[in-house]
Amino acid sequence: MTGPIPFDDRYDEPDQLRDQLRRILRHRVLIALGILLGALGGLAVSAQRAHTYSSTSEVLVRSTTDPFGTVGVAADNQVSMTTEQQIATSAAVALRAARILGRPDTQAGSLGARLRVTNPMKSQVLRFEYSARQPQAAARGANAFAEAYLADRKMRNDATVQRATRALDQQIAVLNQVLARGQLDSTGARTASQSQLYNLQKRVLDIKSRDTDGGDVVRRSVAPALPVGPGLRTLLVLGLLCGLLLGLVLAWVRSALDNRVRSVGEVQASLHAPVLGVLPPDDRSGDGLLKVGRTDGARTEAYRALAFRLRQVGSAAGPGRVLVVAPRRAGAAEEVAANLAAALAEGGRDVLLVDAAPDTSGLAARLPLMPYEAPTLEEAFLPAGSVLVDVDVNGRFAFSSSGAFGSHSGAAVSEQVDRALFDADSSTVVVTRPFLAHADVLAVAQRVDGIVVVAGLNSTRRDDLREVQELIACSGGRLLGAVLDTGRPRRRPRVLRRSPKYGPASRVDTSAMELPVQDGALTASRR
Repeated sequence: MTGPIPFDDRYDEPDQLRDQLRRILRHRVLIALGILLGALGGLAVSAQRAHTYSSTSEVLVRSTTDPFGTVGVAADNQVSMTTEQQIATSAAVALRAARILGRPDTQAGSLGARLRVTNPMKSQVLRFEYSARQPQAAARGANAFAEAYLADRKMRNDATVQRATRALDQQIAVLNQVLARGQLDSTGARTASQSQLYNLQKRVLDIKSRDTDGGDVVRRSVAPALPVGPGLRTLLVLGLLCGLLLGLVLAWVRSALDNRVRSVGEVQASLHAPVLGVLPPDDRSGDGLLKVGRTDGARTEAYRALAFRLRQVGSAAGPGRVLVVAPRRAGAAEEVAANLAAALAEGGRDVLLVDAAPDTSGLAARLPLMPYEAPTLEEAFLPAGSVLVDVDVNGRFAFSSSGAFGSHSGAAVSEQVDRALFDADSSTVVVTRPFLAHADVLAVAQRVDGIVVVAGLNSTRRDDLREVQELIACSGGRLLGAVLDTGRPRRRPRVLRRSPKYGPASRVDTSAMELPVQDGALTASRR
């Protein structure tokens, strides 16, 4: 077993999109929460706008010529509609409207806040839109503001007329005094003064005869039948769409922040190695550590399939020396190592299970070891310090521990384990401490022919798997692949995602799967 297993980890864009979509849809609770919030928001907006009515009045602003000029100006240039629009929303007009409605002057500001004045393009029309809680109040408010604006503009025009005629009246009074006193000696001077007096009086009459009305109400407001804004159905649909978008964003953020392994594809992407097996939930958790050779079930068949795949990637004599290790927690690795050794022994070969960390694992106490008596002929050829395991298999299954059958030296790899790794002619399965928890595990990784990483569904972090892959590559070890443990059946298992290169992923209750070697890569298929 030399060199790494060829593994094509190319990840096409459709696979990335499908993978991202499945990550988002995994958080259905957040999506449902977003939809619920959107629906509630739509109902709230609908309830708020259900009691808001708006009514509109339109006023045609009348233009007049300049009273001070003798030459007329075009009517379109005599009125600044932008200025008139600002005046219509002023406090003076709001005060007049409050008095028309019979409200106190202190409420003029609140009434003005409900008004919106617009000017249609290229027109001399002001549109007064007033909103209120009742339809009749909205109609009265729009009409009151239109009347208040016209009254204010008439007052401004009257004030302009008074200012213009005041100076002319003073000139007329002076000329009348001169003519009455007879201060003019010549007839020509008297005639000129009379002519000037006539012109001034005529000009005053022209100014006073002009219409000072501000304009005309071309459309009076009526009580609206329906409230403003879209209806309940429209707001509800908009709320659902916005809620769906919010839920998708929340689910995307949650999936981006979630660093735990959720599928076969994530394990393969993190380790750059194939997934050799998927262990279904253990329905018989009370039957002990060993499943192979003692119980039947989907988990037992998964271990047998795992052993078959390891024999496929190994030589004719077996997979050689295999290290089974977990990134952080060693409990699942111990079970996988023990059952993998038993499954390999079912093929009629000699298999040695080596516990490289007996002081922390307690694996010897959990295995059904045969009682030690006088060595038989079969036991005489076992590696030193090992003992047979009581399991129904065709080959010999032995267990060796650096501390169970001798003194433990306390070193990272004891002499007994080191001797078992190098002297054993049979297939050897080694289990040790968690890979990232103890640095001395690298010493064991450098002495084996291949490494199998055990990852837990919904528990192992992707960063831990990447770190394991980097450490194995730096140490020169050979990463065979990973085993994905779906855990106990107390939680409903999720459907694993479709792997980009290995076909549809099986559900977590999958029994044994065969992964024959095709061009050096592992391809999943049903046995």
